[in-house]
Amino acid sequence: MATKFVFFVLGVLFVFALAFVASNNKKKIRYKSLFIILAVQLLLCFFMLQSNIGTAIIGYIDLSFEKLLECAHEGTQFIFGNLTDTKGGVFFFSVGMPIVVMSALIGVLQHFRILPVIIKFVGFILSKVTGFGRLESFNAVSSLSVGQSENFIAYKNILDKLPENVLFTMAATAMSTVSLAIAGAYIQMLSVGNGFDPRYVVVAMVLNMFGTFFVLTIINPYDRTNFLENDNCSLNFSSENKLETQSFFEMLAEYILDGFKVAVIVCAMLIGFLALLHLVDMIFKSIFGLSFTEILGYIFYPVAYILDIPKDQLNIAGQVMGTKMVSNEFAAIHLMTVHVNEISAHTKAVLSVFLISFANFSSIGIIIGAIQALSKKAAISVARSSIKILYGATLVSVLSATVVGLFV
Repeated sequence: MATKFVFFVLGVLFVFALAFVASNNKKKIRYKSLFIILAVQLLLCFFMLQSNIGTAIIGYIDLSFEKLLECAHEGTQFIFGNLTDTKGGVFFFSVGMPIVVMSALIGVLQHFRILPVIIKFVGFILSKVTGFGRLESFNAVSSLSVGQSENFIAYKNILDKLPENVLFTMAATAMSTVSLAIAGAYIQMLSVGNGFDPRYVVVAMVLNMFGTFFVLTIINPYDRTNFLENDNCSLNFSSENKLETQSFFEMLAEYILDGFKVAVIVCAMLIGFLALLHLVDMIFKSIFGLSFTEILGYIFYPVAYILDIPKDQLNIAGQVMGTKMVSNEFAAIHLMTVHVNEISAHTKAVLSVFLISFANFSSIGIIIGAIQALSKKAAISVARSSIKILYGATLVSVLSATVVGLFV
């Protein structure tokens, strides 16, 4: 345990140092908030992984996702028949189709105004813990609920009026979280049957929500303003605007189709990224004797070391983390499953947590594109800071993995 604590302290200092170097205003860093956020993360992680009540709650959540995945399988099997029973599973059926079911469920929660109430409640608590404004806190929770691109629709009327530092925070929180709609896909890939523990998906989602503000308190500190606390900045989801004109089944059809589009997009992105990575690997192998993925392993070697990963697994862990950054979390999870028998339970835990976020280069384009459709001025502001946003979001993943590493 002493060794784990040493690596935990080392990891936190590592994240703090890298964030401090990139800070916009070192004099405005609220150190008290950093200790509070870190303490909350530790308590939540202990509760979810070590306490009887916490493990029971996480178990019920995992069971709920398992039942949703079974429902997704029923619907998929009705359309595709025996194709869904292929040994080993076909990604599009086993991982892509649960996104449709999750999207439909989110639509139902939105339609009956349940999700907005939850977002506002959790966002209010988050703002009290982190010291950030209500708008930024609501944004972190809504990103987790509806996704990094759809989320900005809720703020379309005020994007032009937001200062650059607030836009930076909103984009960073969107990149540091993942949406509930694809949580089922992660859980399916990181299932017990594949040699992993799916509860780390839920743990990562919770820790990232707080960890984002730890890193942002260092990188992007600023004072709260009256404008951001104004009631005009409250959430205004498009689904709420449609409640009076859109029937339940119209809404349901819309969300189901949106979920299917996301599933197809995820699969298309994976085909392209995995094919290109394989091509680049072959080119690098023929020229340098090392594949591009292996080189990424060496680049992320120090990060893997900080996470207390065994020496013989450092390069594999580095490859997984590097793959996530240059492509996406799905490609990285796929790579990790290839090496599942070569890595320890500790490595599986910290890598699983590290991978559950949208911190990769492709997310930059997604976020800028989503904001561009709503406000050109805001999109230009976010584009200027895009690399720094990715830098911060990656540090969030490292911090969450460091916290989990203390308990695993």
